[in-house]
Amino acid sequence: MKMKKRINLELRNRAPEKVTELVLDNCRSSNGEIEGLNDSFKELKFLSMANVELTSLAKLPTLSKLRKLELSDNIISGGLEVLAERCPNLTYLNLSGNKIKDLGTVEALQNLKNLKSLDLFNCEITSLEDYRDSIFELLQQITYLDGFDQEDNEAPDSEDDDDEEGDEDDDDEDEDEAGPPGEYEEEDDEDDGGSDLGEGEEEEEVGLSYLMKEEIQDEDDDDDYVEEGGDEEEERKSLR
Repeated sequence: MKMKKRINLELRNRAPEKVTELVLDNCRSSNGEIEGLNDSFKELKFLSMANVELTSLAKLPTLSKLRKLELSDNIISGGLEVLAERCPNLTYLNLSGNKIKDLGTVEALQNLKNLKSLDLFNCEITSLEDYRDSIFELLQQITYLDGFDQEDNEAPDSEDDDDEEGDEDDDDEDEDEAGPPGEYEEEDDEDDGGSDLGEGEEEEEVGLSYLMKEEIQDEDDDDDYVEEGGDEEEERKSLR
């Protein structure tokens, strides 16, 4: 598939200025040149053009926000000065598997002041004596070469770092949603105590009312008895 057609497919009806990542791996460039990319991709931060038969970067557009550029397994042998001119904020550059042979070609990367990681694995330049020491001396701004620093410590996986940060953010959000520990438990305890007191008062009131009603009923019964007794006495007197 041609590079221009691949770009149209990757856009998926989005405007170029809305795209931050673009992967064009394994498509085919025309005559070894970049095609279909232009300055309208101004928000692009990650661009991958691995194994697209590139021989030149001359038609690379200005991508001032680009941080990561993948160019592995192409046929690039020079012209790297264009990277500093058009992608000045690159921090990661992968040129592994290209035709880079000497330090003079890599010297053009000195102007990429923000470059931290460079990959030249499987390029002819790696066969030079003192290759690693020479590159670190030439490009003093970089921290990692072919995935390792000068003390042979492996570069961290940026994706793992992003996942860890994401997990921390999720934990923070959960804590925010949950609120301070014990806050809601104390409120529940207070509510329970209040409800117990209320029930006790109600029971006490009910008990008093019941006793008062019983006393009133007893008094009424006594009155009825007295009245009935009086009526019987009068009847007896009349009979006599």
